[in-house]
Formats: sequence, structure tokens, C-alpha cells
Amino acid sequence: MKRLKAILMLVVAMMLMSSATMKAQNKREFRGAWIQCVNGQYLGKSTQQIQAMLTRQLDELQKDGVNAIIFQVRAECDALYKSDLEPWSKFLTGVQGKAPSPYWDPLQWMIEQCHNRGMELHAWINPYRAKHSVTSYEQVSPKNIVKRRPDLCFQYGKLTLLNPGLQAAADYICEVAVDIVSRYDVDGFHIDDYFYPYPEAGRQIPDLQLFRQQSRGMRNIGDWRRDNVSRFVKQLSESIHAVKPWVKFGVSPFGIYRNKRTDPNGSETFGLQNYDDLYADVLLWVNNGWIDYCVPQIYWEIGNRAADYKTLITWWNKHAGNRPLYIGEDIERTAKFADPVNPRSHQLPAKHRLHQQMNNVKGTVLWYAQTAADNVGNIGHTLRNNYWKYPALPPSMPFLDNKAPKGVKGLKLMWTEKGPLLVWKAPKASKKKWGDQVNRFAIYRFEKGAKVNLNDVSALQAVTYDNFYRIPYVSGKKYVYVVTALDRVGNESKGKKKKISF
Repeated sequence: MKRLKAILMLVVAMMLMSSATMKAQNKREFRGAWIQCVNGQYLGKSTQQIQAMLTRQLDELQKDGVNAIIFQVRAECDALYKSDLEPWSKFLTGVQGKAPSPYWDPLQWMIEQCHNRGMELHAWINPYRAKHSVTSYEQVSPKNIVKRRPDLCFQYGKLTLLNPGLQAAADYICEVAVDIVSRYDVDGFHIDDYFYPYPEAGRQIPDLQLFRQQSRGMRNIGDWRRDNVSRFVKQLSESIHAVKPWVKFGVSPFGIYRNKRTDPNGSETFGLQNYDDLYADVLLWVNNGWIDYCVPQIYWEIGNRAADYKTLITWWNKHAGNRPLYIGEDIERTAKFADPVNPRSHQLPAKHRLHQQMNNVKGTVLWYAQTAADNVGNIGHTLRNNYWKYPALPPSMPFLDNKAPKGVKGLKLMWTEKGPLLVWKAPKASKKKWGDQVNRFAIYRFEKGAKVNLNDVSALQAVTYDNFYRIPYVSGKKYVYVVTALDRVGNESKGKKKKISF
């Protein structure tokens, strides 16, 4: 009797845990991961070896529930894609300007690989950095802007940067962005936290003379620098959306906007500041709608004395809600530090609870992809088995488009050598009306007799860019499958049902 009672208690506990997990998940959530090139992970590898490495990472990330990849394609005015404007990246081939051999286009390949897995691909560039500190001037290709137009750049320590004070530099970056967006089927376009250079003690930015010549009536050089960056961000947003209005433009700024000791509206922190040190007025961009999503890099742990994670996620949730807010998470640091309340656990559960408490937080981006794929701290497997167990649709962006597309047509079951296959046709849409065009689909499954509820997170089986879906054969089972269409922004159509008996 005691044993039966213990078993019943265990079953109830497991049911409660499962219910809590489902409630803790959201139907719409950005679950991203950054894949960078500057860590040297491609160097010394052949095309086949790089593709095998990235394939493994993508496979593991898909299992973990990731639905978007932010892929670095431009680290120092170079390219991890075919470009007539900038040279091939040394972070890909070891020599700037040298094409990969055997030849491949990493950006195009990643778009195809991500879409095959139902993931979005966001192309990530560093806008201003023209020469990385690890690159010597001799290693710079003659095709690089550093050597073609040195008048557009300035030196800061070991870095060479495009000068944010020059309109010609902003025009050039926007030209690069338009080239990428127009030629590649990217879902998003992403810039990181490097604007004016991270300050070095005793080193001044060499732009005083330019400020005096082109102050635009401003008396404070800090205000002028911020205005330079803000004008560029607005121009970049408009340039991207003029080509493809559905491409989501996002920024991942440094995790502190301003400290309270500098500004009463700042956070209770004591670190470097976007506004004052990098001249990035992120809230201006958010509140004016110049960016489509914001990913502050809150890489610190809960309890950090200078930059407490809880303090910062609460601050960003309060101040940056005019656009979808995602949180940049450092996996290694999350795994390294214990939960202050539960020392036997790392900080992922506590951070996840904070996410759920913040009404404006709509997602997470993992820094960085390889650590998730390698399951550092068991975080990858915790995501796949608990917090990201079920797939998620992208967050809504009604400011881009709020009209749902038409539903799928001709939904039917086909039997193939590999088993049952659901197939359908995308709804017809005018080529002139991009908001009506469908580019992916959501598949739901319900037990026979269960209520068809598309808000049930556990019913969502997959998001796919294909017009077919291979369903598992379960002998003796009866299901209702529902397929919906998603437009370029993620608006969802009404569902089309198909009863299936095995």
C-alpha cells in the first residue's frame, strides 16, 4: 500500500512538472543562437569539414528547440558570401581575399540548411569595424575599403573603423546591406554592439576636427557622435525595408544602456554604458521604430555586483518594450554560476523564470551556438527536454504586417516508401503584395476527440519551409492533423484539418 501511494505521488509530481513545463513555454518565441566567425572555428578546415561542423551544430540546435540562427557574414569589411564589394574573409579561408576551395557560399548554404530545419536565418554584420585587431595591415586585401578608401576610416589602437561621422561611410555600409538583402533570402538582418570603439584608457577618438567642421549645430561632441550612429541606424533600417519590407532588422547592443549614477532612469549597475561610451542611443532607436527587435547582451550572472542579471532584464523589460525584446544569454556563464536560491543548480532555471515574468521579453539568443550544441552545463539538453521542448512560431511584428495569409489548400495524406506523408499547396498570393506571400507552415497534431486548440503549445509538431511533412506511423492511433500557413513576418492563417487513422 505504501509503495502504491509512493508511485501515485511520483506520477502526480511528474504530471505537475509536465504541466508547469508546458505553461512555461510560449507559442511565439524567438529562440536564437549566434554563430560567429571571429573565434577562428573555420580556420585550417576544408569546405567539407566546415560544412560537417556546422551541420552538427545545426542538428543539435534544432533538437534544442532553436528556431533562428544569427550568422556572422562580415567581421571586418569582408565577406562570408560572394561579394563584388568586399573581399572574402580571412576568418573563412585564412587569407583575406582568397575564395574558399572547393568553392562554396557559406551564407547561401546556411540559408538552405536553416530553412531545411524550419529555422530563420539572420545575416549578421559588424557595421563599422574595417580591420580587426588580430589582422595586420599587410593581411588586408587591396579590395578592402581600408586600402581603397582610407579617407573613410580612422585608427583607434589596433583597430581600423569606418568613421561614423562621415555620411559616405554610412552610405557604404548601407550599400553592403542592400547587396546582401537583395541577393539572399535572409529572414533577418542583424548588427552587433560595436559602434564607436570600446574605450581604451588614455586613447582619444580622432574625430575632433571633423566635429568642428560638421557639427550640424551641436556643441557637444558626445551628442554629435550619438546622432551620427542614430542617423546611420535609421538609414540602414530604411535601406533594408526598401528592398524587402519583411526582413527583420535587429540590433544586439551591450547590456547596459546607462548607469543610475549617470542618469536617474538608468539601471542600478556600474559598467560601461551604451549611451555614454559607445554613443549608441538604443532606446531612441526602439522608441522610434527604427529597429524591429532588440537583443541586449546581458551576459552576466544573477548576483553580479557590477551588472546583476535580474536588475538588467527588469530594466530592459521596462524601457525597451516598443519593439520585441530578446535577451542575449551567455551559456558558459549561466552554467558556471550557481542559482543564489538553489546552490545545487546552475542559473538557467532562475533566468528562465525571470523571462516568464517579463511581459515584454519575447525570446532569447544564445551566446554562442557551439556551446549549446556541445551541451555545456547540460543547458542544451535542458532546453530540448524542458523549456524549449515544443517548437515555437516567431514573435508577432504587427508594425511590419498584421494581416494573416490565406490557408493552405489540397491537404492530403500520401503513403510513400518511407511512410505516411502530409502534403498541401500554398495559397495563391499576388506577387505585388508581399504581405500575402507564404513561405513556411506550422503542423499541429491532436488526439482523436481532443479539442483542436492552436494555442496548445504541446500540439505544435513542427515549422517547415516545405509543403510536405513526414508524420510518424503509430499503429492503432487516430489523430487530427492541422496545417496553417505563415507569411514572411510570421502571421498565421486559419488551420486546415485532416483526420488520420493508422
